[in-house]
Order: sequence, then C-alpha cells, then structure tokens
Amino acid sequence: MSDGGGRRPDRSESPTSKRDASDSLASEASTAAASVTDDGSPSGRLVVVCGLPGVGKTTVAERVADRVDGRIRRTDVIRKELFDDPEYTDAETAAVYAELLSRARDDVNAGDAVVLDATFADARFRADARETAAAAAAEFDLVEVACDEAVVERRIERRDGISDADFDIHLRFKELFDEIATDHVVVDNSGTQAETFAQVDAAFGGRAPGEDAPSEEASAAGDDRSAAVTDAE
Repeated sequence: MSDGGGRRPDRSESPTSKRDASDSLASEASTAAASVTDDGSPSGRLVVVCGLPGVGKTTVAERVADRVDGRIRRTDVIRKELFDDPEYTDAETAAVYAELLSRARDDVNAGDAVVLDATFADARFRADARETAAAAAAEFDLVEVACDEAVVERRIERRDGISDADFDIHLRFKELFDEIATDHVVVDNSGTQAETFAQVDAAFGGRAPGEDAPSEEASAAGDDRSAAVTDAE
C-alpha cells in the first residue's frame, strides 16, 4: 500500500499537479464559476485532516465538519468507488487524491465548506490541497491528528469500518509520512473523545448553538466510542 513516494517537506514541495490536460481545463472553468462574497472574494472553506492510519482522523474530521458546517470527503470511500478491487499502487493513490481534490474544488467553488479525511502522507498531495484552496477558497486549514502508538494498536484491533488499514499499515506509513513543515493544527487523539473534541473546539470554535456540554458519563465513555470509529486509509 502506498500513499505516494518521496519525503519532500511542504516548504520545498512544488504544487505542480499530475492531472491531465482535460482536468486542468475543467479546473479553470470551475474556478471561474467560484462562489464569491459581495466584495468579490471566494466564500468556500477547505479543511484537510491528515495523519497516520488508525489515529482517529474520522473522529476529528466529523467534529471539524460540525464546527465549520461542512461536508466530509474521504479517500477510503472514493478509492472504493473508483476501484472494485483496490491494489493501493502509487498510480491508484494518485488517481484517488486527484478525484478527492476535484470534488473538494467543486465544493469550495460553490461556496461550501469541505473537510478532507485522508492520510495525506505525501507532501505533494498537501501542496495540491493548498493550491486548490488558494484558487477557490476563502479559508484553508491543515489539521494533523496524532495518537500514542499503543492506543492506535488497541483501537485498530477493536474497530469496524470501511478502512482496510491495520496496525502494520500504520507502522509502514510512519516511515513514509512526509514531515509537515508548514503551520498547522495538531490534535492529540490519545485520550477520551471529550478531550479530543475540546481540542477541535478550541481551534474551530466552541459548541454549536443549542449543543449541551458532555456529561461526566459521556466524557468517561468517550474513549470506548472513539476506539470503534473508522479512519481513512
């Protein structure tokens, strides 16, 4: 399984995309039709939630989506839409991320908020996301989800979901993951769900209107709930 090669950090990564000419033309047309505010500036928002397999990206992405009133797009879902029997080759992964960012571009062009839930281990894919946001979005956020390795192993053993990743995949990506050298938010998902949500809320705003604070029982049960969630790639 591969998320792309290389170890180039974000600061030196060229944002050049490998999409074909027809996709570039589609991108230009889509950008031209972008939703704008009264002063002519873009109105969409793009949030990338990235990190190693099994760290709980989906838990964080769902909370972020609640805070920004956005939709979630996942590479796990897109991969299985594009490939009946995924092989996780470099070419396949590049196609999945190209489709992910194409859909995200359409979302922000429409003035919507979208949260991308994916490993983004390869710095060039993060650079492509920044390029997409720069062209069409009013705001861009990069969130890295971290988690203690022992907690990851326990949660992967207990979870059930769409992701094909196991703990061996987590360890493999740990060696391949390109360092994030740009400013970003880090959410530590090693503790309870309530603790994780508090970090997201601090970065993206507090509880939504009408949302009650979690009870002591809910906070205590948070670790069990987050142990069962799925995670991208």
